[in-house]
Amino acid sequence: METRKLGSSDLQVSPVIFGAWAIGGWLWGGTDDDAAIRAIHAAIDAGITTIDTAPVYGFGHSETVVGEAIKGKREKLIIATKCGPRIDRSDGVRAMDTVDTNGNPATLYRVLKPDSVIEECENSLRRLGIDTIDLYQCHWPDTTTPIADTMAALVRLQEQGKIRHIGVSNYSWERINESNHYGTVVSNQPRYNLIKREIEDELLPWTREHDVGVIAYSPMEHGLLTGKVSLDREFPDDDLRSKHPWFSRENRAKVLEALAKVQPIANGHGATLAQMSLNWVMGEPGLTAAIAGIRNEEQARANAGAMAFALTDDERAEIRRAFEGLTA
Repeated sequence: METRKLGSSDLQVSPVIFGAWAIGGWLWGGTDDDAAIRAIHAAIDAGITTIDTAPVYGFGHSETVVGEAIKGKREKLIIATKCGPRIDRSDGVRAMDTVDTNGNPATLYRVLKPDSVIEECENSLRRLGIDTIDLYQCHWPDTTTPIADTMAALVRLQEQGKIRHIGVSNYSWERINESNHYGTVVSNQPRYNLIKREIEDELLPWTREHDVGVIAYSPMEHGLLTGKVSLDREFPDDDLRSKHPWFSRENRAKVLEALAKVQPIANGHGATLAQMSLNWVMGEPGLTAAIAGIRNEEQARANAGAMAFALTDDERAEIRRAFEGLTA
């Protein structure tokens, strides 16, 4: 069972990580808790030993479901969660107008004030039913709070044994560099996939040089790169894909055309397009792992299958060329 060292930490993570946003239900059209728990168990059995969640995924619901699923299995797993986005505070960066889990209007703020970080950590530990979070990540930057203040709170949690390592998500290399003046950031979690490769310009070269792990989210762009999103598929209003520019009919057509070009490569490995897209991401030099959103047992086993083969350098280059220049 393959694992990879995460940056400068002692954490060994699976190359495919269980993404627990969808099982929280928020912005994903609801959820089935029993199916989610079975999915987590199936993922663990298939070799996915790292789970990534966050309080904002269903406003605590995802963490609660994960906590239920990992009872009796904690010693096998790396548990990662986050802090920052809140709808019950407004003393940070205004992020978006949204709805809560009941469909009521809400405004999301990114809050990394020390008291908020500590409060969120305590709540996450309680919902997850664990004593220590392996990787605790700042979900998004909060430019209203000095980085030194946020890091002081995180280092305090680390010293108390409530978190093992500090990570960030959606951070520039400059913010990570400044954060490292006050503690050690072992990983960053940026968006990265075949149609979103901006991190290759500056962030990825910097993280490679400074031994900062990179955990890619949206490696299949919310399912678009699986090839299963047909042109006639429609999404309900409470599904984020209903407003996502890449999910317009015009842009879906572009992606499906590119996927058709590389289908023979997937076939050559006995893999699906989803597995090929996921494998391409986690095979990029400097990438530690890729987060795959999973809602059921079938998806768990399928995504784990992306760890069963390796694309050649020539195949990787051919796949890259097929998607070169696509814009939403």
